[in-house]
Amino acid sequence: GQKVVVTRCEQIEMSGKFIRRKNEYLVFLRKRTNTNPKRGPIHFRAPSRIFWRAVRGMLPHKTVRGAEALGRLKVFEGVPPPYDKMKRMVVPQALRVTRLRPDRKFCLLGRLSHEVGWKYQDVVSRLEGKRKVSSSAFYNRKKALAVLKEQAEKAVDLSKVKPVLEKYGH
Repeated sequence: GQKVVVTRCEQIEMSGKFIRRKNEYLVFLRKRTNTNPKRGPIHFRAPSRIFWRAVRGMLPHKTVRGAEALGRLKVFEGVPPPYDKMKRMVVPQALRVTRLRPDRKFCLLGRLSHEVGWKYQDVVSRLEGKRKVSSSAFYNRKKALAVLKEQAEKAVDLSKVKPVLEKYGH
């Protein structure tokens, strides 16, 4: 199967009013094993782990095939270092504008997590701010280099070189 990396889980949008989603999660937090709460269910507070658990519920994770599929999924808050330099993709079917009517309420998973006990919202937002600044600087530099390359290609005379290149299939 495909390896999937989900970044910026704190920006996941959920349909429904925030207060309703929060009440549902607080009901979930009350569910525990009476004799020994450590035995289960484990209530994750981080947005990435909440998303991971939701995906786990959609997979047959108790079979080998399902466990391997879940092992190919990675989830993160923000965009951590190995992935900030990679090209990212968006799943159009998952966008709010394609799934939800404009008059419907929605809320962010990051806010829900923060209000049920996730302590790193400010840390992630600070790191994301830094990443966005460096990313925009890289993009501006890339645009400037593309303009310079285009100007250089227009300025140079390739009439003598083109037949040789075409002979080699370029």
